[in-house]
Amino acid sequence: MAIGIATPSLRAQGATRRRLLAVLLMFGALAAVALAVVKSRFTQTLLKHRVVALLREKFHADVQIGEFDAGLLPHVHIHGTNLVLRHEGRTDVPPLIQIAEFYASAHLGLLATRVWTIDAVKLRGLKITIAHGAKGAPRKGWSRLRDFPVLIRLLDVDDGEIEILPRDEGKPSHLFAIRDLKMHYVGMLRPGRFETELTNPTPPGVIQAEGKFGPWNPDDPGRTPLAASYVFSHADLGVFKGISGILSSHGEFGGVLNQIEVNGETDTPDFRVTVSGQPVHLRTTFSATVDGTNGNTILHPVRAQFLHSVIVAEGAVKKHDGERGRSVVLDLKAQSAHLEDLLRLAVKSKTPPFTGRVSMDTKFDLPPGENDLSERLNLDGIFKSPDLEFTSSAVDEKISAMSRKALGKPEDPAAGSDVSRLLGRFRLDNGVITFQKLNFGVEGADINVNGSYGLKNEELDFHGDLRMKAKLSQTVTGFKSLLLKPVDRFFRKGGMTQIPIKITGSRESPDIGLDLHHKSEASR
Repeated sequence: MAIGIATPSLRAQGATRRRLLAVLLMFGALAAVALAVVKSRFTQTLLKHRVVALLREKFHADVQIGEFDAGLLPHVHIHGTNLVLRHEGRTDVPPLIQIAEFYASAHLGLLATRVWTIDAVKLRGLKITIAHGAKGAPRKGWSRLRDFPVLIRLLDVDDGEIEILPRDEGKPSHLFAIRDLKMHYVGMLRPGRFETELTNPTPPGVIQAEGKFGPWNPDDPGRTPLAASYVFSHADLGVFKGISGILSSHGEFGGVLNQIEVNGETDTPDFRVTVSGQPVHLRTTFSATVDGTNGNTILHPVRAQFLHSVIVAEGAVKKHDGERGRSVVLDLKAQSAHLEDLLRLAVKSKTPPFTGRVSMDTKFDLPPGENDLSERLNLDGIFKSPDLEFTSSAVDEKISAMSRKALGKPEDPAAGSDVSRLLGRFRLDNGVITFQKLNFGVEGADINVNGSYGLKNEELDFHGDLRMKAKLSQTVTGFKSLLLKPVDRFFRKGGMTQIPIKITGSRESPDIGLDLHHKSEASR
């Protein structure tokens, strides 16, 4: 009987234990879920607090974050949107940093260490705005903030831009569009390696660069250092009216964001000036300083080589008050350049009107505008060619005949020369070259004229004086010589014959003749 009674009791106890265990497991699961929720919220709060504190201390900025999500498994991961950093809390300029969306990942040990080592950070919609300090703006005690050492193994930026605001209000900012940027081992107290691809707006092309950036200067972001090498390819010069060609360039740049030193080379195999349309292979080596505050560029000698000629330029590319674009103001110098090379850029004919060496010292002024380069370009300088030779046989014969007559040997084929010297002052304005005190000399004669030459219509209009050794009667023979002898004395001055002349017509067919009704200014 005892055994029969005990058996049901043991079964009942077993069922009770099982029900109790199930209840305990249920409460344990609920407790675990509740703990996970609390821990997750604690983790998000802790991470958000530390992220805000870190950014606030490192960038000396007020920090705002839109959405913020964080998790621990299988590793620490953070996602956020609409991150805004205002340097020194300023509201008078755009935020220092704006990020549309960001991701970060790290190992679980991140929370237990003083140094945060983050495996990867990805940013989308990044915009960095570099502004100058506000005059009289109060500075916060940023140095009293807690220091959070941090190291980012990989920072990946997709779709971003850097805008550098000018010192003077009303002037345009300087904008760099970032197509792709990767930085490695980025620490706030050390420079980080980077590779980037940028889109250059004018002239349009792609810039690839790699080098070092940082450490970030929290007190003055514009003083943040950088050093890199670059390659600029497929830059279309056709956006500048008046020239064309596809430019490539490579070199190095460095300094700080507000002032960048650039050294490099360019290569344009098919450079053209519209007014002539003839291509030349243009190569340059250059050194320049770029002011990131306004985009102005100071050119320390730029050496341009094309065909057999070299031109050295110094000057600046600047924006002035009231101008919509930038002006190019240069000092150009050439020693023993070739006239035929320079004329290839200025005249339409494939055969230059003359050849020879030339030296020049010229002011180059190209104001901004939408008109053709030949209409905007202004030149003012002096030039000298000691051995000019004409390529047209007809012109060559006219020059030789003039030289023979000037020597008093009009019928001696061995006398005279077609090799000439040319020097003077010139100005280019609105597509017309104006010459002053233009001196053209051949054996036995000198011509001094003032006048103009149109680059587009190629028309000549010169007036001045011809001075020659021979008397007027010696320039001809026979009966004509006898007729002119009585008037020789009227044209002799200082042992030379001086008569007024004009040079008109076109470049292809110049007309040289007496100019008895025009008052010359060349001899004044």
